[in-house]
Amino acid sequence: MRARDWQTLSLSAVLLALAACLPLLGDDYYLTIGVTIAMYTVLATSWALFSGPTHYISLATAAFFGLGTYCTALGIENGLSYWMTLPIAAVLGALVAGLVGIATLRLSGVYFVIFTLGLSELVRQIVTWAQNVSGQKGLYVLTEITEAHIYWQLLGLGALVYLAGWAIGRSRLGFALRIIGDDEEVARHSGINTARAKVLLFMVSGATASVVGGMLAPRYIYIEPSTAFTPMLSFLVVIMALLGGVGRLWGPIVGVIPFTLLWEAISASFPNQTTLLLGFSFLVIVYLLPRGFVGLLEGLRRRVLQREAYA
Repeated sequence: MRARDWQTLSLSAVLLALAACLPLLGDDYYLTIGVTIAMYTVLATSWALFSGPTHYISLATAAFFGLGTYCTALGIENGLSYWMTLPIAAVLGALVAGLVGIATLRLSGVYFVIFTLGLSELVRQIVTWAQNVSGQKGLYVLTEITEAHIYWQLLGLGALVYLAGWAIGRSRLGFALRIIGDDEEVARHSGINTARAKVLLFMVSGATASVVGGMLAPRYIYIEPSTAFTPMLSFLVVIMALLGGVGRLWGPIVGVIPFTLLWEAISASFPNQTTLLLGFSFLVIVYLLPRGFVGLLEGLRRRVLQREAYA
């Protein structure tokens, strides 16, 4: 590790410790916003681990999130402790992601996007059908887990995801994924098992989203398919990650914080205009910020250095 790596990890640890103090302020509103920001930070970062280097846009986050939510709800209803349901949700998410990845990651471009979007709806319809057959419309999740506990759990999971991304970026798998993102055909001819590399990282992303869903289940208290598998979640994760920039591991959080605050403000004052904000955000990303805020900042930094060099 270089000195700069140690500095980055040390700074991240300090910021994480400061963020962990939020529940101690005793303000429920700030804690609610903090949980939402922490949730989207973990989801957007794990999404960027796969979609960033491969350039595969996945809209399956809601499917894995909903699976984790129902895993916790069903586990608690059948006598399992909350803490036992989280590793089960991780394994379930990884297995489903592996099966989906094996079947679909040979697709590319818009075909992969359409399939992953349809996956969330497919799982939602299956769960709805199962509940209609059983006569049970929803599930109650009654635990002693508080909002502060959920927040601290999400911070811990976020730290693990960050360390995993840091390690993957410096591994042979990360190197292989970057080559796949540049030119998958070249990567294949170079001897890289492109299918295995993509499936492995897709499994990491799926397992993370599933655990996040399991952690958020006590917050919802009552779980039903329309809330657990909402497609809006997938779109929000993609927008936040791309808005911040997927070129750096810390990039998604740069998009998560401002967009979450803006989304909360619009939802509170103009609840019918959230779809408009969603569409406008896509236009901004495509036409003004194709590399996100991170790419914009790096471009400005390069210009300043060039001017200093010429001077």
